[in-house]
Amino acid sequence: MKKLGLTIPETIPELSGEDGWFSALLANLRTFTLEKLFYALLILLLCLMVIRILTGVVKRLLAHPKIDERMRRYLLAALKALLYVIAVLIVADALGIPMTSLLALFSVLGLAVSLAVQDILGNVAGGLVILFSKPFQIGDYIETDQCAGTVVSIDLIHTRLDTFNGQRVMMPNSALSGSKITNFTQLGTRRIDHTVTASYSDAVPAVRAACLSAVERTAHILPDPVPSVVVTAYGESAIEYHVRCWSDVEHYWDAYYSLLENIRTCFEESGVTMTYNHLNVHLVENLTEAKTR
Repeated sequence: MKKLGLTIPETIPELSGEDGWFSALLANLRTFTLEKLFYALLILLLCLMVIRILTGVVKRLLAHPKIDERMRRYLLAALKALLYVIAVLIVADALGIPMTSLLALFSVLGLAVSLAVQDILGNVAGGLVILFSKPFQIGDYIETDQCAGTVVSIDLIHTRLDTFNGQRVMMPNSALSGSKITNFTQLGTRRIDHTVTASYSDAVPAVRAACLSAVERTAHILPDPVPSVVVTAYGESAIEYHVRCWSDVEHYWDAYYSLLENIRTCFEESGVTMTYNHLNVHLVENLTEAKTR
């Protein structure tokens, strides 16, 4: 069999040696023939067919409603990458290239790449943690140590949040997976809490009735759990009341602000005084003048 016209230098002082893996690789390339090439192409075609069959089987196995679509996509991509690496090793072995040479080359390249993209790999690891633990999903309103917003997308490197004031935040997954996450959407309901004050001259039952009347007028307030109004503190010039009720997540902010407006209206209609910080000044007449009168 005629050898291919490859010109391989006899020695490369910087990389070759009698027992080195690069020397073994060069030795095999010098004996490269068309017969090995055709055999390797046949092996490559068989490997590609096997990869296609295996990925199809795994794709059907992962087609389960409980498995997240993003997780399914990432698992398939990782499986394909692994199968292609194995196919390269098999084809290289068919060409007569020693496995140890390729493994050493891959290990050197892998080390160099991992050192160069270690921050990205940290974000990928954080993204996998988020995908498997599922602390939130797309559309959830969450609060982290850095910001709060609605989740619009979850990738392997970043999670995108839309904040309440109209900003889009790209959160690195490594920072997000290691921080405290509060999910306001997952349970489906949120509690509305308002603190109001009323004068000491207003009876507690009257103030409570006015607050509950405001709750009844507010749309999207849930009847269960039952809304409550409790006295929380006695201030210097007013009594503090706490209004608690629940709303569904979708209409939370509408109910939150509507209730504030209705409390003001119901206080005026019921004659309840909504207090504010003020100072009462009492003038005392001069005692000498008072005695002479």
